[in-house]
Amino acid sequence: MDNPLIKIKKFKGIRSLSIRIFLIIMIAGLIPCVILHHGILGRYMDNAVTVKTNEVQTQVRIIADHLTTYNYLLDNSSEVVNAELSQLSNLYDGRVLIVNGSLRIIKDTYAISEGKTLISEEIIKCLKGGGISSSLRDERYIEIIVPIEEKQDDVSRIIGVMLTSVSMEGILSSYEYLQSRALLIEILALVIIFGIAVFMSRFILRPFDKITDAINEVKNGFTDEEIKVTDCLETERIGDAFNQLMGRMRALDASRQEFVSNVSHELKTPLASMKVLADSLLAQEDVPAELYREFMEDITTEIDRENKIITDLLSLVKMTRTAADMNVEVVDINALLELMLKRLGPIAARANIKLIFESRRQVNAEVDEVKLTLALSNLVENGIKYNTENGWVKVVLDADHQYFSVEVSDSGIGIPKEAIEHIYERFYRVDKSHSREIGGTGLGLAITRSAILMHRGSILVDSEEGKGTSFTVKIPLTYIAS
Repeated sequence: MDNPLIKIKKFKGIRSLSIRIFLIIMIAGLIPCVILHHGILGRYMDNAVTVKTNEVQTQVRIIADHLTTYNYLLDNSSEVVNAELSQLSNLYDGRVLIVNGSLRIIKDTYAISEGKTLISEEIIKCLKGGGISSSLRDERYIEIIVPIEEKQDDVSRIIGVMLTSVSMEGILSSYEYLQSRALLIEILALVIIFGIAVFMSRFILRPFDKITDAINEVKNGFTDEEIKVTDCLETERIGDAFNQLMGRMRALDASRQEFVSNVSHELKTPLASMKVLADSLLAQEDVPAELYREFMEDITTEIDRENKIITDLLSLVKMTRTAADMNVEVVDINALLELMLKRLGPIAARANIKLIFESRRQVNAEVDEVKLTLALSNLVENGIKYNTENGWVKVVLDADHQYFSVEVSDSGIGIPKEAIEHIYERFYRVDKSHSREIGGTGLGLAITRSAILMHRGSILVDSEEGKGTSFTVKIPLTYIAS
């Protein structure tokens, strides 16, 4: 049974960029060698056979003419012709057969088939005027068939054929020699390519090894300096991306520490107030009922404030989760805003603030109703809290073919220009003393922004101190999943 650990190691080896580069170089080097090997040797064999065939055909045609001149098919005793046939047979280490029109062999340089009948498709075709033909027999011999023609009154007729078998031993010996030399060259090329592949795979990845070592140095805490590996453009880009990531991580860590510090401070403040009030009661004897009731009311107020902070913190945690926590459905935005303003009506009435709702068109959109309601409620509630006496808060709903927008404007105290870029930070307050009076936790706008971003929307603010503030929320009509 195969060891699963071995399989995992093999799989990781294939995934290694170094091994992939090595294999690519090896394949890129070996493919041309294989192509050259088979191409050159194959071409050599074809050319050698063609040259040999043409050479023999020339001599055979000359002898074929002599056969006609000496009327050899009727009398094969001509010493001149027999000498030429023997010389041709010995020269090419082959065999010559002379066949007449009746397919009878009248001459065999091997002297073993004379007088016999030879029936062959190639010979019959040649006798019928098929011309010269040549073919390989068992890859060891070239067989050449040439017609023997007789001319009478300028008319040629075929009276026989001359069949010549030529040995290819010389060609095959040369081919085998070249093949052995080519094999040696291929082995040498393989060794050289292997060395180049090993060197190049290591050389190319050396900058990546450097950047890996540098990242490990940062990871292990030995250094916090920026990574700079400028050996190649790719490693430089990786280094820049890692440095940017580390910068963001440092900023997030600083933000986390600040957040923890702010949470601790915000949670400890009501507890400290309650402890002071409780200690004051315990330190006194025979506390009047009126004073006791006053202190208990203050303690209850601080408990409500603590509960509000914890509730907002839990809401903010939910808003920072992934889109998997989104409960998206088609919602009537007009009805949602009307119900929201109805719920906030009593709060606005106590502050003598007028709520105005203007709907420019009917809007249905894919949203998380709970999260969107919470986000928009925070904007309207802030408009009520930070408003002037007898002021107003106006909510305008509009839409186009892609987005719907909700504009929440008020006649309130406005936001200073230097504070606008910080209003979405957790626990940030423009006027801490005023916020304390109206019960703000500094988390409302952070919750709102997170909810809107989870809907793939945007929020813009326009404010002028002393004249009021306007928030414009823009959200896609169709939810865009990440």
